Amino acid sequence: MAKAKQNIYYGTGRRKASIARVRLTSGTGKITVNGKDVHEYLPYETLIMNLSQPLELTNTKEIFDVDVDVRGGGFSGQTGAIRLGITRALLEYDSTTPADSENSYRKLLKSAGFITRDARIKERKKPGLKKARRAPQFSKR
Repeated sequence: MAKAKQNIYYGTGRRKASIARVRLTSGTGKITVNGKDVHEYLPYETLIMNLSQPLELTNTKEIFDVDVDVRGGGFSGQTGAIRLGITRALLEYDSTTPADSENSYRKLLKSAGFITRDARIKERKKPGLKKARRAPQFSKR
């Protein structure tokens, strides 16, 4: 018996030191991160709200199951990476609609600022300094 072909949409998100590979499949709105439920994986409800913003904005929270593989960084960076990955996967799903359409996901997500990658990363340490900019304490004597 052949299995019905299920559409899968992919998106990759990056933030700080984190990289998230996101897979959207049709389902009931279950979000899984690294094999665990999102409420089990992330410690704060605000982080869960943050990563599900693109789904809420496009009213697709109950339509897709989200499966995420995320590596590197901390919870905040991972959440930002997942959010960008979900956004890119939604754009792939919506690519069948013309970009200039009124109800295009791209317009909604762009106006909310979800499409832009946050390029802020940790600045490198400089020689002679303690951190990137922190100089050693000055001693007059």
